[in-house]
Amino acid sequence: MRITSKGQVTIPVQIRESAGLLPNTEVAFEYDGDTVRIYRVPSKDGFGRGDDVIRHLRGTSGVSMTTDEIMALTRGS
Repeated sequence: MRITSKGQVTIPVQIRESAGLLPNTEVAFEYDGDTVRIYRVPSKDGFGRGDDVIRHLRGTSGVSMTTDEIMALTRGS
């Protein structure tokens, strides 16, 4: 694997998936003089990208039910 002239490198898909590095995930780098490490930066509000999507959907759908309540209705329980 090579670094491009812009300093970019592609993280292999298996590593991205295992580490949960989705598009637009904030990352940081650490250098100890010998090794470079990449790690996810925790969200400032304590919520991740998936939480943002769920909050958005719940806020705009007009439905105030939880996923479990919706699933119970669809299953007829």
